[in-house]
Amino acid sequence: MTEANITVLGAGVVGLTTALLLSKNPKNNVTVVAKHMPGDYDIEYASPWAGANFFPVAKPGSLGEQYERNTWPELERLASRLPEAGVHFQGFVHVSFADRDFPYVIVDSTVYNRAKDTGSLTQTAFAELLKPDAWFKTLVPNFRVLPKDELPEGIDSATNFTSVCINISIYLPWLTSQCLRNGVVLKRGIVSHVADAANHHHTGKRADVVVNCTGLSSRFLGGVEDSKVFPARGQTVVVRNEPGIMTTVSGTDDGSEESTYIMQRAAGGGTILGGCYQVNNWESQPDLNLATRIMKRCVELAPKLTNGGSIEALSIIRHAVGLRPVREGGQRIEKENIGDVTVVHNYGHGGYGYQTSYGTAGKAVELVESALQLKAKL
Repeated sequence: MTEANITVLGAGVVGLTTALLLSKNPKNNVTVVAKHMPGDYDIEYASPWAGANFFPVAKPGSLGEQYERNTWPELERLASRLPEAGVHFQGFVHVSFADRDFPYVIVDSTVYNRAKDTGSLTQTAFAELLKPDAWFKTLVPNFRVLPKDELPEGIDSATNFTSVCINISIYLPWLTSQCLRNGVVLKRGIVSHVADAANHHHTGKRADVVVNCTGLSSRFLGGVEDSKVFPARGQTVVVRNEPGIMTTVSGTDDGSEESTYIMQRAAGGGTILGGCYQVNNWESQPDLNLATRIMKRCVELAPKLTNGGSIEALSIIRHAVGLRPVREGGQRIEKENIGDVTVVHNYGHGGYGYQTSYGTAGKAVELVESALQLKAKL
């Protein structure tokens, strides 16, 4: 097969990253078909609501660990060399490349653990992230365990390392531009059955392979209808205040569904104050009582947000609600034939789409290539 027509269904971070990697092979004619595109804000579209950052959570030896390991080098490269991508370091770093110095807002990246949170929903989800001997200590730069005299009151242990934060308002359009530069065609479309996506290729010909990157919609998409997919509702407050840190805590005193995290984005992206993890909650509107608790917890954790003042000193840009596309058993990255259409699935990333995006996209590309090689032999 000299050329291949490929349709990617979905234009979130997973779909766009998969399309970008596919487009690096000049023999691939790639079309992205999606109901929602970068610039849209809709509860069905998870990517615009993300923080986003790189805080590894996968269990050692798992596929998730491979995906996080394979994503970090690209995020590190983007932060080091391409400031226009909107990916920036969080930690003690200064980057020089060739004859250029890139200015960064350098902030701490710290993970706090409270012993009393053991067994809570947040602590369980972040179990690997919270370990003092975490598997990623040799992956990210400057990993260290904080000594007791550096711990805030109420914190039993903590780690600090260099990570990245992603200004998604810049990053998603940047991904789109890279796809366009490589000849990818993006078009809006609503597909009720995954096999129908094969008929939406921009050439007018039937796609050889469809890549399903529909996230939470894979629960309802005809031909897929994966009942293992469910939402985990997240709510944040985006503010103009700058705390000088990126941080998270193992739990809260406000219930096991609530969490505390802060991400300061570069390039005017604001600061994300979170949050919650509400399983099977489909509510799209902000809970203002929850928002108040989030703000109080974040100001207590980072007084610099308000220079020691109360939450009234926060300058709010917006309240945000997103539905993490979680899947029981983890991401589904596999190939199957649905009718006469070859489909490669790449969905179920939960709250970790950005930090596993290049790893899972790379695996999906391998499956597409193997499918095309098989077709070429027929």
